[in-house]
Order: sequence, then structure tokens, then C-alpha cells
Amino acid sequence: CEDIWYPEGPTQAQALAGADVVININGSPYHKSKRLARERMVATRAADNAVALCYVNLVGGQDELVFDGNSVVFDARGEVLARAPSFEESLLLVDLNLESTYLARLHLPLRRIEELETYQRPVERIFVSSVRPELVEGQGAPPPVRPPLPPHNATALEDEAEVYQALVTGTRDYVHKNSFETVIVGVSGGVDSSLVATIAVDALGPEHVVGVSNPSRYSSEGSIADARTLAENLGIRLMIIPIEPAHQAYLDMLAEAFKDTQPGTAEENIQSRIRGNVWMALSNKLGWQPVLTCGNKSEMATGYATLYGDMAGGFAVIKDVPKTLVYALARHRNAAAGRDLIPRAVIDKPPSAELRPGQLDTDTLPPYEVLDPILTAYVEDDRGIEEIVAMGFDEALVRRIVGMVDRNEYKRRQSPPGVKITPRAFGRDRRLPITNKYRN
Repeated sequence: CEDIWYPEGPTQAQALAGADVVININGSPYHKSKRLARERMVATRAADNAVALCYVNLVGGQDELVFDGNSVVFDARGEVLARAPSFEESLLLVDLNLESTYLARLHLPLRRIEELETYQRPVERIFVSSVRPELVEGQGAPPPVRPPLPPHNATALEDEAEVYQALVTGTRDYVHKNSFETVIVGVSGGVDSSLVATIAVDALGPEHVVGVSNPSRYSSEGSIADARTLAENLGIRLMIIPIEPAHQAYLDMLAEAFKDTQPGTAEENIQSRIRGNVWMALSNKLGWQPVLTCGNKSEMATGYATLYGDMAGGFAVIKDVPKTLVYALARHRNAAAGRDLIPRAVIDKPPSAELRPGQLDTDTLPPYEVLDPILTAYVEDDRGIEEIVAMGFDEALVRRIVGMVDRNEYKRRQSPPGVKITPRAFGRDRRLPITNKYRN
């Protein structure tokens, strides 16, 4: 697997010993745009060593990781001979012209020729009769010449299509390989839950996805209508369970304890936690496992999520997907469907948690078009505050966002696993000590 990423290693040793074909078996996990870097590297190894190189990769999901396949065969010049599809098991058949490999070897640098001449380790050479019949003794007449195989070069997926299929594959395998069947998605009428529900339907089928809408006193009629339209478009069952009775009961129960305070975040989060309780109760009672949570990477990074509320569940489908990419994926899926599978109103309206009158995400966070590049620079690219400010961002804003990321590590430690689609995902790839200060 990883030994192919380095110039010196088994590939070079086998080529210098006379190998014509190298098969490299991989479990290379996916992240966005990794295929391009991977293929450039494998092409370089094939050309440098003048061998046909078959890069064979795993397909499927395992917890946070998803393996994209994209197996590929290069000739001795580093040119693609055949490519298998993305996120799909397949049998790839390809003709190899080993005479061209021999010709490529004639142009090896002098250093390689010298190394080949001085390579002393005994090697067992294996020839394939259908390719080199004249070198196999005692097996009768050579086999008949077969007609050439048609070229097979699967079309590589575009960025949004690739990420979307990774999320579908990761969700499907997490559910099926853990012997689950039907999942719950809390559909609020927002873009995050709409995308998660759509991914779940593509992964499992509509009959295995249940949407649950929990309107509160602050839920807009538009959001409730959007949740209904989404469920109809996807063909999933929708349960509408208002939370107002429980919400009022909580406020009454806490009235004495809260009497000397102003309403604020605590009262808002009560609503989210009631919803989480409802989802888990349905899961326990009716055997629908797991609850799919709908928080995106922008929210997970900044702590714009409620512990034991919207974070309650078994699998966090889009926890590594920035909010701006959530919108791009929603538009991509609608374009692929040829219609507004996710209602247009869901994509167009300003994002809101709807936990108080007139609430918008921008009350707490900068616009996602500003926030996401700062998060990418800090979380994925390891840039410091000064470097991010030099990119053109306001220093006070950068310091505030970096502080939010660091301060909310404790929340991310308690979130469910979810599909990794960026080079650096929270949890698996990036951890910060929660206790990280000197005591004065």
C-alpha cells in the first residue's frame, strides 16, 4: 500500500530484478481530489521503473473511512491503459503489451542499467503462457491468438459527484455492515437535514428511511411545508411530532431555577434536546437504527451544535462537509435528478436553527462564504493566525473563529462517527487537548 508512494521500495527492487508487471494492492482511503494526486504518483512510479503497474484499491466504507476504488493500470511510459469506476466493485480486464515495456527499458538511465547488472538476489521468474508462449517449454502448441479487449476507461467523477458518492457509500456500508436496516433523520426543512435524508435514500432506499419533523413554537410554516415536500419527493415516511407540550413543561419545571435570569441559549437548547430525546425514543422503541445526525463541518468546527440535541445519534453523515459544500451537493443532486428533489426554497432561504424568533446563523457566525475558507486554512492547512490574516481576512474575526474551534473540542469528542471527505477530518485526523492551559 503506502510503499508505492516512495521512489525506493519493493516496486523498484522488483523492476530491477526483471519484473515486467507490478500489482500494488491497496486500502487507500478517500478524500476529495485524492484520485488525481494518487494517479500522478502511480504514473511516476510506472515510468521511473519502466513497468506496467496495476494499482488495485479497496471499495467500501469502514466507520469514518470510505474507500473509492478507482483502480487503474499504467503502462511503462506512465500512461493510463485502463481505469475502474469510482465507489463500485468491478472486474477490470486489460491487455498488456510487454514488448513495449521491453522497449521502454532500453531507455533506462545508465544508473538503472548498472543497478540491474549488479542486482544479485536470486529471483523466481514467472512467465504467463498467453503472453510469452515461446518461453514456456513442454506445454505443446501455443494458445490461439485472442482478439484484443476493448478499452475500458471509466469516466472519473467530477468533484461534487465524487463527494456525494463517497457519502452514499459510507452511509450504506455503515448501516448494512453493522446489521442495521432502517434509519431516522430529523428533517427540519433546512438544507443540512434535506441533504442527509437524500443521501440516506440513495444509500438505503426510501422504504428504509423515516423522516421525523418536530416543529416548535418558533418553526416557520415554510420550514414545515418544506419538510413535507422533501418527504414526498423522496418517497419516505414522515412523522410529525410537535415538541410544544414538552417544551412548555420544561420551561414550567425550570421557572423557579431560571427566575433571576434572562432567556437565552439554555432555553433555545432545550428545544434541540427534546428533539434528540424524541429521535432516540423512536429508535429504541421501533428498532430504527441508527439516528443520522445532520451537523456539517462548519458547525462542528465552531461548536454551533447542541450536545445531546441535534448531535444525538449514531452516524454523522456530513460532519466533514463544510456548509458551502453542503449547498453545492444539494444543487448537484437536484441537477442529477433533473428536478428539485431538494426543494428550491430549502436551498434559497437563509440558514436558521429556528430556536428563537427571527434567528439566523449569521447572528452567531460570519457568512459561510467567509467562515469556510478560514476553517479550511486553520483546520486542514495548519495555517496560523498571522498567515490567515495575510490571506485577506480580518484579524479580530480570525482570532474569534480560531478560539471557537479550539474551545469546542470537547463537543466534537462526543459526536458520532461520520464520513471523512476532506484531507483532515476532526477526530480521526485532528485532535487537540481539551485541557490546554496553565493554571494561574
